[in-house]
Amino acid sequence: MKNLKNKLLFNCFYFLLWIGYFVFARLFFLLFYFDKTTELNVTTFVNTFVYGLRLDISFTAYLSFIPFILISLTFFIQPKKITTIIIRYSQLLIAFLSLLLIIDATLYASWGTRLDATFLNYLNTPAVMIASATTFQLISGVCIWLLISYVFIQLFTKQIHKNSLYLTQSHWSHTSVLFLASALLIVPLRGGLQTIPVNQSNVYFSSNMFANHAAINYIWNFFNAITHSSNSKNNYVHFDEITAENIINKTKNKLLIANTDQILNTEKPNIILIIWESLTAKVVGVLDGEPTVTANLNELSKEGLLFTNFYANGDRTDKGIPAILSGYYPQPTKSIMKMPNKTRSLPMLPKKMNDLGYKTSFYYGGDLNFGNMNTYLRNAGIIDFVDGNEFDKQDWNSKWGVHDHVFMQRFLEDINKEKNTPFFKIALTLTSHEPFEFPDTYKFGKNTEENKFRSAHAYTDKAIGNFIADAKKQPWYKNTLIVIVSDHGHRTPEHEGLFNSPKKFKIPMLWLGGALQKKGIVNNISSQVDLSYTLLSILKGNNSDFKFGKNIFNNSQDQYAHYVFNNGFGLVTKNNTFVFDNIQKKPILTTGNNIKQLDSLSKAVMQNAYQDFLDRK
Repeated sequence: MKNLKNKLLFNCFYFLLWIGYFVFARLFFLLFYFDKTTELNVTTFVNTFVYGLRLDISFTAYLSFIPFILISLTFFIQPKKITTIIIRYSQLLIAFLSLLLIIDATLYASWGTRLDATFLNYLNTPAVMIASATTFQLISGVCIWLLISYVFIQLFTKQIHKNSLYLTQSHWSHTSVLFLASALLIVPLRGGLQTIPVNQSNVYFSSNMFANHAAINYIWNFFNAITHSSNSKNNYVHFDEITAENIINKTKNKLLIANTDQILNTEKPNIILIIWESLTAKVVGVLDGEPTVTANLNELSKEGLLFTNFYANGDRTDKGIPAILSGYYPQPTKSIMKMPNKTRSLPMLPKKMNDLGYKTSFYYGGDLNFGNMNTYLRNAGIIDFVDGNEFDKQDWNSKWGVHDHVFMQRFLEDINKEKNTPFFKIALTLTSHEPFEFPDTYKFGKNTEENKFRSAHAYTDKAIGNFIADAKKQPWYKNTLIVIVSDHGHRTPEHEGLFNSPKKFKIPMLWLGGALQKKGIVNNISSQVDLSYTLLSILKGNNSDFKFGKNIFNNSQDQYAHYVFNNGFGLVTKNNTFVFDNIQKKPILTTGNNIKQLDSLSKAVMQNAYQDFLDRK
């Protein structure tokens, strides 16, 4: 019996080793975000460990299954050989999990969520995946990974050796008991004997979302997301399909028509669409943001049409581009741009422009394969492409591609050579993406990430300002509409309140050019998915395929903007806000008086949009 007891004790001790590792991992995450952690009171800090223990135990059960089975085989295999296998198994896991620990902590600052299946979308382009990190961050990250791996490999190896000294060859009768102990791991694995297995909602305990995120076991979250990534179930269903459509149409059908006769002074102008990487309203002075970051955009807004209540529908470029060019709502945890079989069936603004007689082209100073953008854009019907390969490498930053001032100069030169009109040209900038490298003065310095962010946007603002100044001197300008819009908002500069509040998603949109007749301010609530619908309406094109879009110039008080973030969504109207967390299955931010109406509308929009995504083949 002592022999059996020693094996069971070894199993228990091995289980506790992994619990200790995950306690350290949580402490590492909290220290990595020390500024956010200091905002937590002592009780909340402790509860991140208390509540997080359920997922720690769950994933530890997964990791312990192979060693438990191996211990069960000591009747057939020498204990020393089994000990060696368990040690090698543990060492490999420590190295792998510690690498993901560093990646998780690093990505959280940008994504606002723990590591999930989104990470896998970038593995096929590793150079692009690490482009946001500076050389110092990469080197320090590798050093920390090696250090953590070394310390825990030594600890595990020493403790496994020490506790294996008491293992001897099993009696055959012990095998069934040890196999039963392995089978019983199913209980901690699923978080207990309750009907529904443990999930993220079980560890959410606070109104502070950072505390909830800290409580999540990062590797449990990652593998849970992977195993559910092919799930064809709509996890956002709140109504039957007809009821959801009726809720949406009751509001949206009133927002489709507007008088746009006075917007332009010509029926078929050239169209230039400049998509500005990561430009948030928080740094645009004319949108009540920081006053001195985008000096040129602030001035240009006085001579154009400024949209002061405009929102991004998602939080990444691969979500923003389909929203802008397809009028298509992004998905909270997936990206349709990365699914060519689905993007082929999307409505496409460039195709509609081709039908109207426009010559279409797309300019990007980096790698068009990023996020499967190349496939999407070719499905969109764009004829001509210019990417980073057409620029000298000396004009590139170290990561993403060519500097914006070089890029915008090439864009201008190509427009000046254009013989075929009307044209529809799209330019996607990139310098204002991390790591914020450019060959010019850092207006706000580069002592912090926030100041580098501000400086990078001031630089891109200068590049675009110069482009507009030169464009005004060209003969094509008088017959051209220029639309400047951001691909998504940004976490920086840090804003008060909820991380995924509308402040993060509010972005600028400005219309300029000689073809623009109406000038001033449009304060209607609108978003990226409304742009294609509205533009085609003005150009007398067919916009019926853009079923999620509304007319931006409709002045109804019922105008709304819907956006998504990782496993959640929000909806904004003139006087109301509703933000819903799909993990907790409850609202996390509400303002205004019509909360019940927003509750129904936002859930219906999310359900309908996600079902459309699932139905596309």
